[in-house]
Parts: sequence; C-alpha cells; structure tokens
Amino acid sequence: MALIEMSGVRKTYRSDGMELHAFSTDRLEIERGEFVCVAGPSGSGKTTLLNLIGAIDFPTTGSVTVAGRNTGGLSPSDSAIMRRDTIGFIFQSYNLIPVLTAYENVEYVLLLRGLPHAERRQKVSGALASVGLKDMLQKLPKEMSGGQQQRVAVARAIVASPPIVLADEPTANLDSVTGRDLVTLLHRLNLEQGTTFIFSSHDPVIIEHADRIITLQDGCVINDKRC
Repeated sequence: MALIEMSGVRKTYRSDGMELHAFSTDRLEIERGEFVCVAGPSGSGKTTLLNLIGAIDFPTTGSVTVAGRNTGGLSPSDSAIMRRDTIGFIFQSYNLIPVLTAYENVEYVLLLRGLPHAERRQKVSGALASVGLKDMLQKLPKEMSGGQQQRVAVARAIVASPPIVLADEPTANLDSVTGRDLVTLLHRLNLEQGTTFIFSSHDPVIIEHADRIITLQDGCVINDKRC
C-alpha cells in the first residue's frame, strides 16, 4: 500500500451559488521516501492538494488515505491527532510563535505529544543542530533572519520524525541563495531519514531537486513525471 492514496477525488467549493472546481484526480499515489514537487500556476490546485493530504480539508467525493487511514472518516479531533502524529508542516510565512524561542517553537510539537522533558531536550537539540541552528536555541523569531526562521520551521516539522512533511511554497519569502540552501537541507533530510517531502512550488530549485514532479492546471493533473 502506498503511503498516500487518492481515489476518485474531487474537491469543489460553493460561492454565491456557484460551484468552483478546485482539484480532481482519478488515482494518485505517493510512496514512502519520495521527494515530490507539485508544480503549476497560482490557482491550479497546489494548496488544495496539500490540504487534502494534510486532512486540513476533505474531498467532496472520493477517498484520501494517508498512512493507512481514510481521512474522510475522521472526526475533527481524530484529524488533529492524525496530523500531529503523521505530518509535519512548513509554511511560506514560517508560522512561528513570536513570543517563543527557537527551542520552544520546536519543542511545542513534542509537548503536544506528551514526551518527557529529557526526551524533548534531546530531540529538539538534535533537530535544531541538523538545520544548522545549534547556537541559536534561545533566539526569538524577531532576532533571526527569514532563512533562520524557516530553518526553525523545518526543525519543528521534523522533530517528531513524521513520515510526511508538507511544504507550501517554503522558499517564496527567501532570497535565491537562502532558498537554495534550504532545499539542499531538505533533500539531505529526505535521503538520510527517508521522510516523504511534498512541496507545492514553482521554484526551479525545488523542481531541480525533486525526484517526481506532479504538474497541475485548473485543478487537474496534466503531467506526472518521475525524474
């Protein structure tokens, strides 16, 4: 069984009495350990696809199965638990908690899981070291550059060793050098830890590193190429 399976999926929204087609696919599977870029212009359905995988949104018809669980059958609390235990998220706007240090932002994920202090300390320190921030544990987001904040977001996404990390335009707010460094880091983590990374992006650097490119247009998959 694939790590992620979509079958007969269609997602539509209603607005002012009109039905808006956001995404559809007859069949889409993503295997464990893939480094996938979902490409396409704005409005093509990239974020909708990631939201369906992340159980942030649910299909109008069809089924989405993530790590063996059909997301359509989950209650809101079960969806939250599934996200907590299965998926790490990286956002283009970083989404760090401004009053918490880098260490505390990363630790928050483990607090939600109820891990003991000693184990949290080991995992948080290791995650921040893996993204090159071992000397910035006590820095607040406002004391860090955009690239450093995004590295904290990466550490937060990987600290609990989820099988899947979803990254929505993670380099959009970074300069080209910092963006390239970040993608190189994520690719290394993919190879070393076997984490499945799924990006929504039209950044050529991400496309260059991807081992699979799923191209969307008008909510449909128009190309699915393994590199």
